[in-house]
Amino acid sequence: MIKMILENFSLEKISLSGQCFRFKKLSENKYCVIAFGEYLEMEQYGNEVIFHCSEKQYHQIWYNYFDLDNDYSQYKQFVPSTDSYLTKALSFGKGIVILNQDVWETILSFIISQQNNIKRIQYIIELLCQKYGDKKTAQNGTIYYTFPTVQSLQFVTEKELQNCNLGYRSKYIVKIVNDILQKKFDIDYLKSCNYVQCKIELMKLYGVGEKVADCVCLFGLHHLNAFPIDTHIKKVLQKHYAQGFPFALYAGYEGVMQQYLFYYDLYNKD
Repeated sequence: MIKMILENFSLEKISLSGQCFRFKKLSENKYCVIAFGEYLEMEQYGNEVIFHCSEKQYHQIWYNYFDLDNDYSQYKQFVPSTDSYLTKALSFGKGIVILNQDVWETILSFIISQQNNIKRIQYIIELLCQKYGDKKTAQNGTIYYTFPTVQSLQFVTEKELQNCNLGYRSKYIVKIVNDILQKKFDIDYLKSCNYVQCKIELMKLYGVGEKVADCVCLFGLHHLNAFPIDTHIKKVLQKHYAQGFPFALYAGYEGVMQQYLFYYDLYNKD
């Protein structure tokens, strides 16, 4: 068990931010996430965060996964006081960080996310994990399923994927899996590319458009300058930034601002 005092870190907001679809609330103050084949339970009380894992696992997986070497308080200082909307968004979303997720998982997850809502995406991904992932037991006895690997999906048909509620996305997944297995697409190569190169490569995949490519770049490859534009962000830009969003002000971390804008538009009820 690891106890940390973390400023600008909120398990609740991260779980609701739409970055990861295997991150959920278990009870008041308690959450879990499945990533990189491991199951983690966490608790948060104010700024105290408890990670129920070994020190070795914390440093090998979770410290980087939660981007804990990045001080997210720094981004607030770059927002001009004249931008009242973004100022409110940063305050409202304080505690959100950009996760470092598995690249393959983000590719498949954000293909599934197309024209979908968060709850349905989570449901579909859990079906896939139970059917094509590995069944494991955590140290506390919790049974969970790992995310399906490319290899575990190599013989899966479109029809079988449609039975997991994937609909038209089934054909995308079958083709992408085949392209990776046939060495027509190299996920490891992406890790050596800059943001622009990554986006170009990702958009070569069947069914991957600009928005999905940007999500993979931001949440899977940690290119903080990626700025995914979905229906929520499009609405924000049209309503509050009709003259254009000031990307130049936030060069290198545009994606951080995107997350605050997305979360604020999604959950602010004022």
